Amino acid sequence: MPGPVFLRGETVALRTIEDEDVPFLQETVNDPAVRHGLSASQPMTEQAEREWLESETGLESENVHLLVCVDGERVGTVGLMAVTTQPGNAEIGYFLSPEAWGNGYATDAVRTVVDYAFQARRLHRVYAKVLAGNDGSQRVLEKAGFEREGTLRDHWFRDGRHEDVYLYGLLADELDRGE
Repeated sequence: MPGPVFLRGETVALRTIEDEDVPFLQETVNDPAVRHGLSASQPMTEQAEREWLESETGLESENVHLLVCVDGERVGTVGLMAVTTQPGNAEIGYFLSPEAWGNGYATDAVRTVVDYAFQARRLHRVYAKVLAGNDGSQRVLEKAGFEREGTLRDHWFRDGRHEDVYLYGLLADELDRGE
């Protein structure tokens, strides 16, 4: 069973990631459909996934990684990485299992974590890097209020070729909270 709820969105519950969630994360990140949209280019073993998670969420880390759940079931993950309290930046990353795509869960998870970043963590800017061919992730960010800020040309290499990476950003004062 996933850990306790840390944040609630409109349709998702963001829960702490527990040891028993690692096999789900490993299986999902290794799924060819998911991996194609990520910068991951090598297979992830369960041990490697566990070690990465421990390094990202240990007591010394400012990063936050949460399990995206719908009706108590795991559907993906969302997190803040490379958190720097001065100047107040963080990179957001996320992925969902293909069965959960197209339901608005990623957008809800991103909006919820961004609100947490700006309100509870007092961050100033959240950014994301998206492979140029990942149209779904670009839509998620744009629906969550992010703006495409630029292109990192031929920034990533996979499947025998270089690919552009788009940089998206959102500032705290740009967040539309429906007020």
